[in-house]
Amino acid sequence: MAASSIALSSFSSLSVRTSHPSSFFKVSSEPLTTNFAFSLVKTSKPIPSTTCSLSFSSKPHKIRPCQAKSNDIDTTFFDQVDPEGDITFEPIEPPEGYVPPPAFDEGPSETEDEIAAAYEELYGPAYSGESVLGSDIYVMNSKVKKTGGFGSKTKREKVRDGFEERVVQVRRVTKVVKGGKQLHFRAIVVVGDKQGQVGVGVGKAKEVIAAVQKSATNARRNLITVPMTKYKTFPHRSDGDFGAAKVMLRPASPGTGVIAGGAVRIVLEMAGVENALGKQLGSKNALNNARATVVAVQKMRQFRDVARERGIPMEELWK
Repeated sequence: MAASSIALSSFSSLSVRTSHPSSFFKVSSEPLTTNFAFSLVKTSKPIPSTTCSLSFSSKPHKIRPCQAKSNDIDTTFFDQVDPEGDITFEPIEPPEGYVPPPAFDEGPSETEDEIAAAYEELYGPAYSGESVLGSDIYVMNSKVKKTGGFGSKTKREKVRDGFEERVVQVRRVTKVVKGGKQLHFRAIVVVGDKQGQVGVGVGKAKEVIAAVQKSATNARRNLITVPMTKYKTFPHRSDGDFGAAKVMLRPASPGTGVIAGGAVRIVLEMAGVENALGKQLGSKNALNNARATVVAVQKMRQFRDVARERGIPMEELWK
């Protein structure tokens, strides 16, 4: 117990020492007071003993801040100026021959041409108002003519693009919502130039005029080309169906005219067909019959196209 108490009391000063003189580490400059000797034996061979001692200094080490020497600091400016007084700013005198620049609001004002030239020099040539395709951007929609005044409605002029419009059907349709029924109008319109271009469109709106305009726009987006011979008839017979509606189309001799009814007749006349036979089979729905006619026309091909695909002259098709 006496040896252990002495060891604990002297634990405040420790250092590390080995048997080799070259490996000695000293933590403090104070002399060593206590040494501990111990050895670990795990094998039969003797292991040289190692002496370990640690020492700690009881006085804390203080870090002194780095201070500059008085000779390195120039304090002549503060010797002449009172820090509590007012310091007046004295600007440097300009050199001889110095002319101050004019103020921005002085001098003659620039013209619009000079301002435009300056902008073009910085940002490039100004926009002329015409797009790459040659259309005027200030007239965003030449088909729409807006009238002035607050709350004025848009007035649309008739489109003059070579296509004629014909209304096939206008019906009232309702939509049941939580608050009741909403009434709308559905219009079916066929447009064509009577030179082989025809299209069928449908549109809905709260007013009849708006529904017809929307359906005409939709028809122009769905134009197809009708193959015809020099006698204004079909090159061959064809059948088409759309939904429950079926349409049969047959070519006719010159002078026969268009023998068809309903939406089929309107589609053929707007396409420019003068001699043809048509028959509605199945449903009598106007929209489905018009679209079935378009499907039947899309199945037709010209004789020259078939001869080109087969790689033979057109005269050999009838041999």
